[in-house]
Amino acid sequence: MTMTPWLGDACSLVDEFRAGRRSPKEEMQATLDAVASSTLNAVSFVDAEGALERAANADISLPFGGVPLGIKELDSVKGWPETEASVPLSDRIAHYTSIHAERITTQGGTVPFGLTTASEFGGVNLTRTVLNGATYNPWDLSRTPGGSSGGSASVVAGGVCTLATAGDGGGSIRIPAGFTGLVGLKATYGRIPRGPHSQYGNLTVTVGCVSRSVRDTARWFDVCNGHDARDPLSLPRVEGWEKALGTIDVAGLRVAIVPDWGGAVVSPQMWSVLLDTAEHLVSSARLTRVDGIDTSVPRMGAAWSISGMIEIAAVLGDKWPECADVLTPEMRMGLEFTAGRYSSEARARIEERRAALNMKMAEIFDSVDLIITATNPDVAFNAEGPLPGTFGGIKAGAGNNGLLTFPCNLYGNPAISVPGGFVDGLPVGLQIVGRHFSEQILLELAHIIEKERPWPLTAPTSPS
Repeated sequence: MTMTPWLGDACSLVDEFRAGRRSPKEEMQATLDAVASSTLNAVSFVDAEGALERAANADISLPFGGVPLGIKELDSVKGWPETEASVPLSDRIAHYTSIHAERITTQGGTVPFGLTTASEFGGVNLTRTVLNGATYNPWDLSRTPGGSSGGSASVVAGGVCTLATAGDGGGSIRIPAGFTGLVGLKATYGRIPRGPHSQYGNLTVTVGCVSRSVRDTARWFDVCNGHDARDPLSLPRVEGWEKALGTIDVAGLRVAIVPDWGGAVVSPQMWSVLLDTAEHLVSSARLTRVDGIDTSVPRMGAAWSISGMIEIAAVLGDKWPECADVLTPEMRMGLEFTAGRYSSEARARIEERRAALNMKMAEIFDSVDLIITATNPDVAFNAEGPLPGTFGGIKAGAGNNGLLTFPCNLYGNPAISVPGGFVDGLPVGLQIVGRHFSEQILLELAHIIEKERPWPLTAPTSPS
């Protein structure tokens, strides 16, 4: 058996285990070897001894039995580092495991091997920190895989492992999925519990995975979704995500194709590629295209940033501002800019703007069932940053990054990024946005694209 990691999807790897053609321990060793030789800088911690022991005892009858798993370093695993990708917290150790990580390992059967890199506190659309350095996109090592789940996307697209956890508070599943040619579903808020001990904050964060196939993501949600009393806002369990693929009737659903969703400026060259995929999907799925809908949405502006930075300042505690020089520039500037600006008046403005956005999103989804747009405003940018301000030759400012993904986090509705083509050899993501609780429809549409316009499961630089 060749000792390189499996380059298919996770579901097919489980089939290999059950057929006796590969073993979980050999697969784990191949993954550990790939981590050691990788130039992606996408793994910040490895538990090699524990991973091999767990792999040797893997239950391959479970949905992902024996599959090596990368865990985003913003997730908690008891006994592993809990750094938030931040130097001031580099010596912190987690005292509990998140519900999400617990379910995908115990009920799903995955075998975690280590932590994948993330942007500091999940606050930036690229994965480059003082603690870990820059993480690289396997499609082009000079480019970023995005953030904040950049390390997860990098290892999955780069052929190191087939699955990794991810989280999305402003696009952090979809953005890296789009930049690296993966599937990334941001589910309805609360679909997978965030506890224990999670604070709600801005009520924008959902958790999930980045994967190589639609069925991998569907199976993931089969395992992980469902209410937990430690997260009272989590939703009741829904069964049959994977089994339903190929059976959902989507014909006649009304869809708007929107190049400037969220007020974003999108590269014309990239949009031309994505529009072709979008129009193919509308025709193939027999959707009903609706034009002329006003899809502009209110922006939350600086007030929302103030709220988010308050949470980060609370985590840093008395380490701030002395730790300013070892924070990433974006986090340092954000904390400095927002210091002292949070007040009852600011909080009132935040809630007023959220209410206005909720009303407008509801109005949009009264007119259509789906929005099809881009995941990112352009192809992946420089791995070291800074965030770009020009997109396909059009100047729009660094604030343009993330505008396409953020509305769904504020409103709490689901959206999926699916590979939609290539520009200059780099993958670009097509984003399909739906009403609350419409994940199965989004997976079905992604499944149609996957069948009719299949994408490479890994980047050309992957181990072979």
